[in-house]
Amino acid sequence: MTDSLSLGLLPEGLRDVLPPQAEAEARLLRMLLDHLASYGYERVGTPLVEFEETLTRGFGAARPSDLFRLTDPISQRPLAVRSDVTGQIARVAATRLGHYARPLRLSYAGPVLRIKGSQLRADRQFMQAGAELIGADSPEAVAEIASLALSGLLGLGLDAVNIDFVLPDLVPGIGAELGLEPVTIAAAAKALDAKDAAAVAQLPHAAVWRALLEATGDLARAEQIIGNVPDMPAIARERLSVLSALAKELPEDKRLGVTVDPGETRGFAYQTWIGFSLFAKGIRGEVGRGGAYVIRRPALGQNGSGEEPAVGFSLYLDGLVEAGQGVEVMPRLFLAHGTPTKDIERLREEGWAIVRALKEGDPAEAARAQRCSHYWDGRKIQMV
Repeated sequence: MTDSLSLGLLPEGLRDVLPPQAEAEARLLRMLLDHLASYGYERVGTPLVEFEETLTRGFGAARPSDLFRLTDPISQRPLAVRSDVTGQIARVAATRLGHYARPLRLSYAGPVLRIKGSQLRADRQFMQAGAELIGADSPEAVAEIASLALSGLLGLGLDAVNIDFVLPDLVPGIGAELGLEPVTIAAAAKALDAKDAAAVAQLPHAAVWRALLEATGDLARAEQIIGNVPDMPAIARERLSVLSALAKELPEDKRLGVTVDPGETRGFAYQTWIGFSLFAKGIRGEVGRGGAYVIRRPALGQNGSGEEPAVGFSLYLDGLVEAGQGVEVMPRLFLAHGTPTKDIERLREEGWAIVRALKEGDPAEAARAQRCSHYWDGRKIQMV
């Protein structure tokens, strides 16, 4: 026989969101989406479930290992639950909004579900929100998106936010300029991702790779380190120079930090020439990430290339809520049975969260039971 306790259990990595965290999440979402709308980003909504083929082989294809699968009882075709919203936004932009002028600015918010959590994020379901700038991936476009993400996070009341830039194609670009074999480039990428100084020292042109390893951190310092290596390929200097100019376009705020990891590639296979991670003081792991990418789309327009540049970011609000961000508990006021409507509306407009008695009884006792801090006895407000 199933008992009430077992009926309350949830699968690993899934959880209920209770008061006041549920309201905090909704409040943060409203603030963020209003912020994006004020910069011309129009909200779109996408379904939680799509055809598996669309998610795994279509626009911004998701990794099959991340997806929950099921069968559509109507079409009998395989379906999958989305693990990321970005690919869906790419699909909408390339199809239903394919005739809209570029650049196209879109925002979104919604839950996603993944097969497994990460070491830092055990949850498998979480709220994702973000913005996508479709049709451009220039430094100016990246600056707009990065600034939007940072100002959005700072607007949520965070004490300190850091953006850490990566250059996913820099290691392959350096390897190509040096004339290295693909297997050697792959070894360099692996060593740099692992921050393995001993492995880096064994690579051909070790001074070049060691400079990338040492350049991790402050952006100005990184540019200096890269510039001091005599045989550093031109692509490295060019990319750091572009990144330095881009950083000057970010918001000027003492709560904001900017760093770079020029040798990092792990986790940024989706991005093209630039990516970034977002971190906040007091919150474990990333609070978001973004960068430039390519949308695979039908051969539309004059060039008929089948590809379209884009840049965007995604924020994960669960970590912010867990850290207490957005929690604003309205004072709860219990109203005695029969309180006139005019008093109810007046008290609500004064900022109280109103809890009305549905039957006669002791208002003080009922207020305690309903977790109210005060009660209205028909004449004045009393503290519980």
